[in-house]
Amino acid sequence: METDTTPRSLIDTGADTTAPLAGFSLPPPLHRLGSVRLLSLDAHGRVLDWINWQDAACLYVRDAVAWTLGDPCLHIHGATNRDTGLRSGLDLHPIIASRGFARSRAIAPTPNLTNTALFARDAQLCLYCGHQFSRPHLTRDHVMPISKGGLDTWENVVSACFHCNSRKSNRTPQQANMPLLAVPYRPSWIEHLILSNRNILADQMAFLKAQLPKNALRRSA
Repeated sequence: METDTTPRSLIDTGADTTAPLAGFSLPPPLHRLGSVRLLSLDAHGRVLDWINWQDAACLYVRDAVAWTLGDPCLHIHGATNRDTGLRSGLDLHPIIASRGFARSRAIAPTPNLTNTALFARDAQLCLYCGHQFSRPHLTRDHVMPISKGGLDTWENVVSACFHCNSRKSNRTPQQANMPLLAVPYRPSWIEHLILSNRNILADQMAFLKAQLPKNALRRSA
């Protein structure tokens, strides 16, 4: 995961017919900047999720933004006024709090268990041999095999390379004499957001780290 501290400024023109917000676009040569995601909060400052620039622009246009944090990180272009010849635009901030409040059950949802999220949690490491692998060369291993009553839950799965998964087979780590290098755990929603975004801006990372419980900081140390 990389923390990106480079200022972003989009200054060209161009139409994006796939954008859900009609009239606003990123310039074609800089579409890669469209991968930048903005951190969405409710009005109390509780973290909700990552949103793309189109959804963020909708909040601004609807006057649904309660407050923001950080210097603008993206500038998007709108339509040109026929009378004045001036083109509209929006400056988007890295952290955006929208009006309204999240329901209690939506404040800290349980992250979905996917291979992508699992491999990110385990830092692309096989938790048996300790070597790092690319995603196509990792598998989801159940510490307690499902055939022995194990569950497909965060606390019972680890990343494993094909060789170690095959060697462990339908056994527990103890039975296979393959001790785990780390204890599997269920990441918090904040941890999940950090793990799921490889291009977190500096303001966003500082805000998210401040929300982490102390035991999460020890886990990631």
